[in-house]
Amino acid sequence: MFARGSWRWSLPVLITLSVLSGTETGVLVRDTLAEAYLQVSVFVAATLMLLYGIENRFSVDLESRLANAGRAQVPLAAGLGLLPGCGGAIVVVTQFVNGRIGFGALVAVLIATMGDAAFLLIAAAPGTAGVVLGVSLVCAVLGGWAVDAIHGPGYMRPEARADGAAAPSARGRVESRPWLDRGWFALWAAGMPLAVAIAFQQDPNAWFGPLSEYEPATWLGFAGAMLALLMWAARVGGTAPAGLMQERSSALANPGHGMAVERPVQGHGLLALATRASPDTNFVTVWVIVAFLLFELSIAFTGTDPSAWFNIAAPLMPLMGVLVGFIPGCGPQILLATLYLSGVVPMSTLLANAISNDGDALFPALALTPRAALLATLYSAVPALMVGYSAFALGY
Repeated sequence: MFARGSWRWSLPVLITLSVLSGTETGVLVRDTLAEAYLQVSVFVAATLMLLYGIENRFSVDLESRLANAGRAQVPLAAGLGLLPGCGGAIVVVTQFVNGRIGFGALVAVLIATMGDAAFLLIAAAPGTAGVVLGVSLVCAVLGGWAVDAIHGPGYMRPEARADGAAAPSARGRVESRPWLDRGWFALWAAGMPLAVAIAFQQDPNAWFGPLSEYEPATWLGFAGAMLALLMWAARVGGTAPAGLMQERSSALANPGHGMAVERPVQGHGLLALATRASPDTNFVTVWVIVAFLLFELSIAFTGTDPSAWFNIAAPLMPLMGVLVGFIPGCGPQILLATLYLSGVVPMSTLLANAISNDGDALFPALALTPRAALLATLYSAVPALMVGYSAFALGY
């Protein structure tokens, strides 16, 4: 359990030592992990579980449908990317990593996804959210088709395994620990209502009355993030209890080998769905934690005010929206959406950012296919600049 990939343990160890130090930095690290879990991981898991549940309920393989969709891959990928949060986009990235969809679909999903900033916009300004998401969807479909027309469907696509079997290599194998899977599910279930409250700009700590001063919601988020880190470091979790459902090798835990190993589907319980979703969720959680920590600690140590980035000439604001969109993760994008709602930045900047930002779906793409991820991100800047400056010219 501990011998393979011992370097992975450095991250949870350093985080634990920091939090136990009792310093301001330790509190910041704890709060950042809680934010990563409650703002990202919970929704990633929920989206994956929803898609897996649809597969089981209607006896369809959404991944195979997507892989065999031909030109419809691009609009299907864009539709998955449009789902608030990053779970749908991560499903598409997973399929690209496994060589089952084209580069145009990857570009489309990165253009369409707005990540967790979509929750904030839907809650605070649903009319604006409809416009932004609609424009993003159109840009995603047209952009994805354009990329496929220019490069062809096989451009930069990783080679898929012909046999569709999971790899036997221990490098990516995720072992079963049912008691950990149950604990993971319990924390997710407890965190879901807290995460929804945060998405709608509420403080769930206030729900606990006299206990709110102890920040129980924050500690639960921290516990969920740490469990995800530990399961990722130990490579455990993700194998469904015997006879419950189809067993799949995690595509992100086993890059290039995320195909199904068939077993009879005899149950569709939430625990089985959560168990299947946990390895990919844990993988994304690690990347999100690293990005959140780099962002928050750099601001804390340099004293930078991110809102000051937009104290620039008005014609440069759409460009700044695109550049902020290049930053992986949802934190900067949520900040920009907040600045729009506060009247600090115009609609043109929000549109440019929504199209160029890739949310947390960029993390697994960067980890597993960095060249394709970077090129797809650059391609997303083209419609972002076009739409942003068109809106700016129209006075928005």
